Amino acid sequence: MINKQNLWFITLFSLILVLGIYYVTMDDDTLSVLAGNNDVSDVLEVKESDVIVALRVSEDEEILKQIENYQNILLDTAASLEEKNDAYNSLQALSNQKSETEKIEKLIKEKFKFDTFVKLNNDTISIICSSKEHSNELANNIIREVQSLYNTQKYITVKFE
Repeated sequence: MINKQNLWFITLFSLILVLGIYYVTMDDDTLSVLAGNNDVSDVLEVKESDVIVALRVSEDEEILKQIENYQNILLDTAASLEEKNDAYNSLQALSNQKSETEKIEKLIKEKFKFDTFVKLNNDTISIICSSKEHSNELANNIIREVQSLYNTQKYITVKFE
């Protein structure tokens, strides 16, 4: 009769045997991935410039701080109804601003194939494009495309990095 100790030994020995056979029959590519000897630079390509990434990160941090601030006001029991309404409206304005920014970035990406950073501030739109190629004509075309999204006059600046 097989006792528990022998049963465990046979089970673990079978598992080790199966894993050993699997390891021996694996090809070299799979082994190099498992061993961590793969070159990450071949797989990952950085397409955006460091300046644009840094600007996006700093903008996202500012927006997150503002959102947290407004959410604290909304959750504060001591805040008046007017303060809560202002905080809610500010949250909606931040959301609208973010969607406008994404819409402009998408437009420039589709039409001109540039990675961009867009900063909205009331009627001012600042655009930073990641491109080695730059000219006044290209900047004017970008300004015209962005202005076509709005009915009112906006002050648009384009900078190339």
